[in-house]
Amino acid sequence: MPHFQVLNKHTTTFPILFPIATLSASALLHSENPFAREWHLICRFLFCWNSLYRRMENAIAGRCSHQLWLVFLILFVLCFVLFHFDYSTMMPADNELPFSLDPINPVAVSENQTHLATNQSVTDESVGEESDADTCLGRYVYVHNLPSRFNYGLLKNCQSLTRGTNSNMCPYLANLGLGTEIENSQGVLSNQSWFSTNQFSLEVIFHNKMKRYECLTNDSSLASAIFVPYYAGLDISQYLWSPNISVRDSPGKDLLNWLVERPEWKKMWGRDHFLVAGRISWDFRRQTDDASDWGTKFRFLPESQNMTMMSVESSSWKNDFAIPYPTNFHPFKDSQVIEWQSSVRTQDRSYLFTFAGAPRPDLSNSVRGVVIEQCRSSKACKFINCSSEGNECDNPVNLMKVFRRSVYCLQPPGDSYTRRSIFDSILAGCIPVFFHPGTAYAQYLWHLPGNGTEYSVYIPVKDVKNWNGSVEKILLGISKDKELAMREEVIGLIPNIIYSDPRSRLESFEDAFDLAVNGVLERIERVRCVIREGKDPSIGFAEGDDYKYTFSEWQGYEKDPLF
Repeated sequence: MPHFQVLNKHTTTFPILFPIATLSASALLHSENPFAREWHLICRFLFCWNSLYRRMENAIAGRCSHQLWLVFLILFVLCFVLFHFDYSTMMPADNELPFSLDPINPVAVSENQTHLATNQSVTDESVGEESDADTCLGRYVYVHNLPSRFNYGLLKNCQSLTRGTNSNMCPYLANLGLGTEIENSQGVLSNQSWFSTNQFSLEVIFHNKMKRYECLTNDSSLASAIFVPYYAGLDISQYLWSPNISVRDSPGKDLLNWLVERPEWKKMWGRDHFLVAGRISWDFRRQTDDASDWGTKFRFLPESQNMTMMSVESSSWKNDFAIPYPTNFHPFKDSQVIEWQSSVRTQDRSYLFTFAGAPRPDLSNSVRGVVIEQCRSSKACKFINCSSEGNECDNPVNLMKVFRRSVYCLQPPGDSYTRRSIFDSILAGCIPVFFHPGTAYAQYLWHLPGNGTEYSVYIPVKDVKNWNGSVEKILLGISKDKELAMREEVIGLIPNIIYSDPRSRLESFEDAFDLAVNGVLERIERVRCVIREGKDPSIGFAEGDDYKYTFSEWQGYEKDPLF
């Protein structure tokens, strides 16, 4: 029986191999390895084959025993091949996306709920990295699948979203929230990376960038942070002017009622949750129930206080953080960033200083009126009128053309502390001039240097009625070497304050999105450290900071203990 002897010779090793194979299969099955299930079933086939062999070994006799084993071997190989093809058909294609695109607004849309819109290769890569090199350890983010009424449903009804000066937000939601591409820039802007972006589109842009975040996970137990893709600013913009405070507050309460029922909430009672708003945080902090008070009280609701919110302007509470306004520049590759930096570095600048904005006659104690007056009376200043009569600021080409030709760009507070113009000026290589610490220094802690004198000029104006300083005189007193050093610092900040195109990733730069995610992950990790130490995580998490927006006696804010 030569054939049976050969077969028996090889199968005698099975008692040794099977325990090892079984343990390996079990370990793989409990890991994130995409082939774990396949290997586990293969080992189960082999185990069954070995068991049959042991039972029949003593019973089989005669000349045809080897033929039976050949039949078993052929059946096993056939089953394995069929299983392999069947399993491969169950796996989605690498480029298959679990959402459809709305033809009017090409943003990922689901009929009933939000989907985690990363392609399968990105998801597999992000989950698998933990077992390989742990590059995502401490960086995993889980995205809540919110009902569509909290995000995509709002985009479908974009006609009802107000912009303030334009009731139709629909054009601004094209291209994943970037707006329509600027095709004719008269040679001022680089091609294919500039868009008509609305400042209120930040939450849409951020959500679409999160879909390509390299450390997404579908397993919330692995997540270091939980992202809530609620379009808070777009949602409340429908009701901000309503005299009925119950109507204003209803959407936020609806969201919180949904969140607290989720198992993810109970892990840290929301302190690992974060969301993004495209409006200033004060719009969410109405402090009374008087209908004449502005905004909603979303951020004063107990559940909301446990979350971290990032917005274009933070409040004085410690659970609010500011991230940059979206500019019009959204590069999709590193070379576009480098090319733009080079162009503004070599730009001739014929204006000493520039101000782009509109008067605020109703704000009697605002420095803005003085700034406009001084700019208009100086031959060294260029004034861009953003009032309804002037209407020069809606076109980003006009703004960039002037900012690129200016040495300094004035940034006085307006209706609120911050301005989108801060980031437009940095983008143009124009050195910002601030008059209040709440405009930038106390705001963008994750994106701008701690020492404001490195990239900006600070002219503190506490009381405009008693201020008789000259902006032009102060700026002329700055040395050329200091000016060049500040401009180089400003140009180096450009990657920090832009949101790259959500359809791609920058390789060598961290953009505003990356820095924001890093910042919120570090904050949540600090909360975990407090919990591990047995302390109360609520202490200091959402407290007010009355010092945040006040002037002090120092001349440079780097001396402020806040920083």
